[in-house]
This record gives sequence, structure tokens and C-alpha cells, in this order.
Amino acid sequence: MANIHNVTEFIFLGLSPSQKAQRVCFVMFLFLYTAIVLGNFLIVLTVMTSRSLGSPMYFFLSYLAFVEICYSSVTAPKLILDLLAERKAISWWGCMAQLFFMHFFGGAEIFLLTVMAYDRYVAICKPLSYTTIMNRQVCAVLVGTAWVGGFVHSFAQILLVFHLPFCGPNVINHYFCDLLPLLKLACSDTFLIGLLIVANGGTLSVISLGVLLASYLVILLHLRAWSSEGRRKALSTCGSHVTVVSLFFGPCIFIYLRPSTTLPVDKVLAVFYTVITPLLNPVIYSLRNAEMKKAMKRLWIRTLRLHEK
Repeated sequence: MANIHNVTEFIFLGLSPSQKAQRVCFVMFLFLYTAIVLGNFLIVLTVMTSRSLGSPMYFFLSYLAFVEICYSSVTAPKLILDLLAERKAISWWGCMAQLFFMHFFGGAEIFLLTVMAYDRYVAICKPLSYTTIMNRQVCAVLVGTAWVGGFVHSFAQILLVFHLPFCGPNVINHYFCDLLPLLKLACSDTFLIGLLIVANGGTLSVISLGVLLASYLVILLHLRAWSSEGRRKALSTCGSHVTVVSLFFGPCIFIYLRPSTTLPVDKVLAVFYTVITPLLNPVIYSLRNAEMKKAMKRLWIRTLRLHEK
């Protein structure tokens, strides 16, 4: 335990050593993070205030948007501030907190995306029993399960690195604390821990992705008997979800389902799943969903009328 406290802080190398590039990145990421918060908050507000969006699909979508805000907020504000700082430091406890919440919200998102796939399966394959199966109580339990699943996943991950001895160096070639860069700094054999991290994070992603793909395979087979208009509407709804799943799971599987090594491309992929994916989610779900666009329009009109009064 004494070795752990030999390192009291970690230093990030960040995205680029160039001061000019950092200033450009500061403006860009500040804009992107603002768009993430406003876009996803708009989805939450629209679902909460619109009576037409009372179905379980939009209930889950509002929680997904909330998770996206929390998920990006774990790393993006620190990244933005560090782009203007000469010394990009984080305390040991701050690093552990960032690691925990990163995997907590990331794990919750994985489970929530799986729940949303199940919701689409019931809606399309068992439409007559949909309201009975996906009642409010069941939806609340499924969302609660997603939060608990994220907590268990994150707790298991941080437990693996919490007692690792860090006795120097303390420079992390990344812009946030993550498992694989931390393993490189530990002054003990981390081979077994690396395997356990892959077993926890990588396997969770693969199993969840397998369940998602199986759900949509069943849905596609079921849609063969539908009319062309019915298929178009169902595929439009499912297409948004499949797009989000692909954008999120692709980089996660590449990073966490391989031996405990770090690659130069990891930082680019990390930007993708911590910033780009949370930004694209509200765009994908709003532009491809007629009901959501109508509800947002009605919310905008009501807001303007309130200001006129």
C-alpha cells in the first residue's frame, strides 16, 4: 500500500504537444461538448413535456440522452481545461474517480442499448402484448437494472487497479485516466489483471452486441410478413438504434477486447466514443424520427409563446 502513495498524481500528455493545435482543439471541443449537453438535454426535456412521446421507446431514449450527458461530462470538461493548461495533472483519487464514472456510465449505456433492442423486439414481434409486457413498472425495473449493471461493471474494473502499486513514472499518454494506460505505469506484473479487464469489459461488449444483433435478426425475419410501408417505418426506427450501437460498440470492442497494450490510435477512438457518439445520438434520433421532430417543434412553439407573454 505504501507503493501506491509514491505517486500522488498523474500527468496527461493530451491530444497534441503543439500549442497551436491545442488552441484549435479547445475551441472545437468546447463547441462539441456544448452541443452534446444541449442536444441531449433537449431530448430529455422533449420526452418529459410531450404527451405524444409516452411510449417505452421514448422513455428509454430520454434515459439514454441523460447517460450521454453524464458520460461525456466525465472526460470532456477536463480535456477542454487541459487544452489551455501547460501542466495537465490529475490527482490519484481524481484519476480513480474518473475511471470509475467513465465505466459506470459506459456500462449503463451498454445495458440501456440492450434494453432498447429488447423493447423494439417486443414492439415489432409481439405488438398485441406490447403494452402489457412493457408497462411502466417493467420499464422502471429495466432502467434500474441498467444502472446496477453499470455499477457492478465499473466496481469490478476499478477493483482491479485500485491496489496496483504506482511508484513512477506517472505520465499517461492519453487525455483521461483509463485502464490500459494505467496498467503500463504499474510497477508490478499486470498480465493477469489485463486478462481480467478484457474478460470484464471486452466480454460485456461482445455479449451485449451479440444480444443486440440477435434481436434485430429476429426482427428482420419477422418483418418479411409486413407490408412495405410497415417495414419502412419499423426499419427507420430500428435503423437509428443500430447506427448508435455500431458507433458505440465498434471502438469499445477494439480497445477493450485485446491484450493489455496501448496503440497510438486509441486516443482517436477514445475521442470518438466519449465525444462524437454522444454528439451524434440526438442528431440520429431526432432527424430519423418524425414524432420526435414534431414534439420538438411543439416545444419550441410553446417556449416562444411563453416568452411573448
